[in-house]
Amino acid sequence: MNSFPPLVFLARVYCNFLSRDFFLTYLLNTDAMIEQPVLETLRLQLRPLELSDALEIQNNAVMREIADTMISLPHPYPAGEADQYISQKQKEREAGTAVAFIIEKKEDKAFCGLIELREIDHEHAQGELSFWLVINAWGHGYMTEVVQVIVRYGFEVLRLNRLYAYHMLRNPATGQVLKKNGFRQEGLLRQRVQKWGKFEDVVLMAMLKQDWQAILEN
Repeated sequence: MNSFPPLVFLARVYCNFLSRDFFLTYLLNTDAMIEQPVLETLRLQLRPLELSDALEIQNNAVMREIADTMISLPHPYPAGEADQYISQKQKEREAGTAVAFIIEKKEDKAFCGLIELREIDHEHAQGELSFWLVINAWGHGYMTEVVQVIVRYGFEVLRLNRLYAYHMLRNPATGQVLKKNGFRQEGLLRQRVQKWGKFEDVVLMAMLKQDWQAILEN
C-alpha cells in the first residue's frame, strides 16, 4: 500500500473527488443541525415543532384570511399538509437549512402561530424570515415581540449576517412589524407572485447584523 504524507493525501482527495462548491458545503455543514433553544418574549414562548402540533397548524392554516396575504401558504390547505410540514422542517433543521418555531402564549400555552428562518445560506450567512399568526392573535403586537427575539437568535446563535423577508405590497401590516424591528425596504418586485388569480407586487425587506448592533448601541 502506498503511504502519502497527510497533506499530500488530502490534496489528492480534494483534487480527485471534491469540487470547490462541494468542499465549501462540507466545511460549512459539519455538524449542520441547527441549535434550537426555547425563546421567550414578555408574553410569548417560541419552541420547536412537535408532531402533536399538526392539528393546530392544520386547523388554522386552512383559514382563507391567513392564506390571503401569505406568499407560500397553499389554499386550500390540503389534508395532512401540517404533518408533512413538520416532517420537512425537522429534516431541514437537521440539514442546517431552516428552523421553525411554534408561537404560543406563556400563560396558557395557547397556539398563536408559526415563525421560521428558512433558505439559510451558510456560505453567505443569510436567511429568510417567514411568519403567520392565528386570527384571534391579530392586533395585539405579538409578532413585533416575536420578530425581535428571532432577529437576535439569527444574528447571535446562527451567526448570520443578513436577514430578509418578503411581503405583499397590499399587506402593509407585515411591513410595519419588520420596520419596527429595524428592517429596511430593499426593493419592490412587481407582480412577483400570483394570488387568487391576480398578480401581486412583493416588497423585499432586509436587516444586516451591523444594523441590529447599531440599534442595540443606541
